[in-house]
Amino acid sequence: MRTFFAFLLVIFLCASSVKGQDKTSAPSQTTTSQPAPAATPQGEAKKMDPTKEADIRKLLDLTGATTNMRQAILNMEKSIKPLMTNSLPPGEYREKLIDLFFQKFQAKLDLQKLIDLAVPEYDKQFSDDDIKEMIRFYQTPVGQKAVKAIPELTAAITTASQEEGQQVGRQCMLEVLAEHPEFEQAIRDATK
Repeated sequence: MRTFFAFLLVIFLCASSVKGQDKTSAPSQTTTSQPAPAATPQGEAKKMDPTKEADIRKLLDLTGATTNMRQAILNMEKSIKPLMTNSLPPGEYREKLIDLFFQKFQAKLDLQKLIDLAVPEYDKQFSDDDIKEMIRFYQTPVGQKAVKAIPELTAAITTASQEEGQQVGRQCMLEVLAEHPEFEQAIRDATK
């Protein structure tokens, strides 16, 4: 059971980087907390240029990173709740346990820490000139339009991709079972 919850938490945390935002969400406010220095492959702390770090934080604020993370966590909760429900034995306790788990998880999850974890990743991927150029873009009307549209686009594309994946998956399973009737019999035997 502990392994199951640990697995769910890993999935939940990894997926928090997925963008998703409803139409009523507003961009987050700029924060000034300092992240831990980025680690190099050798495990040594790498000092980030303070100007570049400030630029990265400004970019994350312009793109609504905190709001996107919060929405992604809520979306993951909606996805994971049915999996948890189906994985736990039935009983009156089940719904309350899952609700309390998510309440505690949301209370302990520090969105600012997630932003702090994102900063060194941006530092690795982009130069300060790249960051400044993205800031200029996201300050334009079309950049702000993109900030508002991308979460909705991402959600729509994700939903369409999941539906397509389910259809292809169903078709593949039917084909495999048709090609290998022994598996269909094995499934029948296993369900008895």
